[in-house]
Amino acid sequence: MAAPEPARPHARLHLAGFFGFGPAYVWSEADPHVYYDFAAWRRLAAAAERGLFSTLFLGDSQRLREHLGRVTDHSVTGRPDQLVLFAHLAAVTERIGLVATLNTTFSDPVDLARRLSTVDVLSGGRAGWNVVTTDNDWTGENFRRGGDVTHDDRYRYAEEHLATVEALWSAWPDGVTAASADAASWSVPGAIGEVVRGARRARPSLPPSPQGRPVLFQAGESPEGREFAARHAQGIFSRYLRFDEALDFATDVRARLVRRGRPADDVKIFPATRVILGDTDAEARDKARWFRDRTWSDRRVRAVVEAVWGHDLSDHDVDGPLPAHDPVSAVQTITHGVVNTSDRPRRTAAAWRDLAAQRGFSMRDLVLHLNESIEFVGTPSAVADELARSVRAGAIDGLNLQPNAVPDGFDDVVARLVPALQDRGVYRTAYEGTTLRENLGVLPAPTRLGATA
Repeated sequence: MAAPEPARPHARLHLAGFFGFGPAYVWSEADPHVYYDFAAWRRLAAAAERGLFSTLFLGDSQRLREHLGRVTDHSVTGRPDQLVLFAHLAAVTERIGLVATLNTTFSDPVDLARRLSTVDVLSGGRAGWNVVTTDNDWTGENFRRGGDVTHDDRYRYAEEHLATVEALWSAWPDGVTAASADAASWSVPGAIGEVVRGARRARPSLPPSPQGRPVLFQAGESPEGREFAARHAQGIFSRYLRFDEALDFATDVRARLVRRGRPADDVKIFPATRVILGDTDAEARDKARWFRDRTWSDRRVRAVVEAVWGHDLSDHDVDGPLPAHDPVSAVQTITHGVVNTSDRPRRTAAAWRDLAAQRGFSMRDLVLHLNESIEFVGTPSAVADELARSVRAGAIDGLNLQPNAVPDGFDDVVARLVPALQDRGVYRTAYEGTTLRENLGVLPAPTRLGATA
């Protein structure tokens, strides 16, 4: 019997270069300052654009991450302001999109709209915004706004924040500025609108870019997050990569889009992963083990356990058993960016001990098991086949691809995987346009006023 026709036989995969936080990279140079060096970012961006990536995407943290009340010292924390960095990268790239994670809970919508619009205009319509919220007073202390924000309140505030930003972007219609120096005025009188929301009265500072307004992304996977994406987003970052789970997630998101009156494919789904290639499957697996051992140091392994037990465990061998005593506190905050145990350290510790006893795990074995991620490891041909199956079935639209090193972490994918994907007809051979919306294949921004004579 012939194999069933895939749901999307002509679908193409998108790649996004993703930079999260944590010790997820092996730096190729001796100096860790490479993470703050523009030359390194420029090299990564150039490789991604050479590989026809749809976008670069940066995660964000409003505060240096901490461990046991001190700044984390086992991983890189802190990075340049994303929009400042993207303004620089826009000048040395031509087509690749630039997506920044920007927080609605602790930012002013008028300021955010202006800064993001600036990058969108200066890049010729290549900017995107990953809309996020924050729920803790630890981050809020940066902004003199301590106090927890409930889950529902976060999304309500995000809706209000986004509505203000989008109203500002819509308040400067296309074609209202003078076409020549002979015009009677530099803009059509009264055409640039004023946004009034409560006590706020504001006007936009810049005209729309060639794509109209920045592309919106969202990363929440709760029902509220999925609905937020269905209402607003053109891209969604997910954690679902196992085929059946990814297909279920994509099916649910697309159904929500249709219920909202949108095309089912108007949101592109990007699960995060990494790709490790070898000339043989065995070589690729060896490289993956080497990478894991380089990035999961003793110090990092111990920090995961310390975050649950709540105190220093430097006297415990990471190749020995978990601590026999209970965590020092029954409540663990998750605000400092290490481990999410749902504020139940003692219950978590008991579950970890049970699992370690069943599997014969040392502390290191357990941590590596708990942090196993789905990666594409193999020959370029084998990885390309697997990705082609997923994208044509509709399980994914792209990959949020983490580099394995800085500054050369995309080179192998660009040189070896991209050609294999192109050979299978699931990857572009040239950019479709000059804007992020064109290259993602999503609908244009909401209709703007036409040009004014």
